[in-house]
Amino acid sequence: MINVIVELSKYVILTLMVIYTFHCFYLVKQQSEEERNESLRQQLMLIFFMDFTAFLVIYLKTGKFQVILFYVEMMAFFAGIQILYRLIYKKASILLLNNMCMLLSVGFIMLCRLDVSTATRQLVIVTGVNVAALVVPVLIRKMKFLKDLTWVYAGIGIVLLAAVLVLAQTSYGAKLSLMGIQPSEAIKITFVFFMAALLRNGADFSKVVQATIVAGLHVGILVLSRDLGSAVIFFAAYLVMIYVASKNVEYLALGLGGGSVGAVIAYHLFGHVRQRVTAWKDPMAVYQNEGYQIVQSLFAIGTGGWFGMGLCQGSPEKIPVVKNDFIFSAICEELGCIFAICLILVEISCFVLFVNIALKMKRRFYKLTALGLAVEYIFQVFLTIGGVTKFIPSTGVTLPLISYGGSSVMSTIILFCIIQGMYVLNFEEEDQDGSKEQYQKEQRGRNTSAKRKRLSQTQVR
Repeated sequence: MINVIVELSKYVILTLMVIYTFHCFYLVKQQSEEERNESLRQQLMLIFFMDFTAFLVIYLKTGKFQVILFYVEMMAFFAGIQILYRLIYKKASILLLNNMCMLLSVGFIMLCRLDVSTATRQLVIVTGVNVAALVVPVLIRKMKFLKDLTWVYAGIGIVLLAAVLVLAQTSYGAKLSLMGIQPSEAIKITFVFFMAALLRNGADFSKVVQATIVAGLHVGILVLSRDLGSAVIFFAAYLVMIYVASKNVEYLALGLGGGSVGAVIAYHLFGHVRQRVTAWKDPMAVYQNEGYQIVQSLFAIGTGGWFGMGLCQGSPEKIPVVKNDFIFSAICEELGCIFAICLILVEISCFVLFVNIALKMKRRFYKLTALGLAVEYIFQVFLTIGGVTKFIPSTGVTLPLISYGGSSVMSTIILFCIIQGMYVLNFEEEDQDGSKEQYQKEQRGRNTSAKRKRLSQTQVR
């Protein structure tokens, strides 16, 4: 009986995910307020039923009471964060909030299936960060001086990265963390703030040079620390922000050319880069060594097929670092490639929301900040999924909001909160502009009436 439930559950979960994904893009269109609210409510119900189905299966297969306890705690968290956002921020983007909850749900499902204790630690981190980050949208709206801290952002980033390079212990071939914290995750945000603050008044040659020097220091230190994934993300954000701020194609071409040359140099200088490229080119040839991880990942994806094997029916534990960098492979194996494609589309819908908010921002600082964060977010998704599917060499970055990782999930949640703050700020500015326009219209009407009254009085005389 349990096997029948497991087999049916994967189709139920897939159907719910497909419908949710449809809603993500349907809500982008202009709709009435009533239709939009109904679609958002349906999204919440889809998340609820997906979580209920998934955790029921995990409990039936494992028989662990901790699974039920975790499910109750998780649902309490989702209910709490939904209520708090609606109470504190009346104009918040509920679609963005729902997407964050959906991505967290997928991560909790897979982590609980792999290890309940790991999922519990992730939930504690996510809950604490979300509660603390509730103040971030307020800070974005009220702290007008953020645009003036240009070199503070640069200094913080360079000092912390240098500290990691000098003091951190090597883990998985790279220097990543100090005292369990990975500073590069937080510096992704400060770096974008630096670029936006520097370029907010234009991107003349001197500012481009300054941005290039600071970006080069960030990327260079990361390369020396062997944190290649973060280095590529920083470079992508720098390149896009420079191009958007300057509208100069030559800068984009020079950046791409310089990045290509840098990649070749890194390949010849660093042995770990050559190992990853070798594993990417022909993983079967080095199956017992560098290629083992990617081969196991590809086996898992192929085994899952379109519809997956069902929760707790696969062997994702055979994939090294499956809770972190390679969790997408586990998703493909047990939930199927169609589910995985829908997950990618949900990630893309978040990116589209970020870009839409960036385009609507009137102040250049906020516009560039939202765009830079959007690029970092979607590029991290690309690097993670591209690495586990052998599309590109593995870079060792996590899947945002899904993979296990304290620093990564903290920075991503803060990123989402920053975007929420900009969404609320833009909404308030539009209301102010609308009120101002209405006042001016009424004032013009009153002035016209007064002129007509004076004219009529003059004619009577």
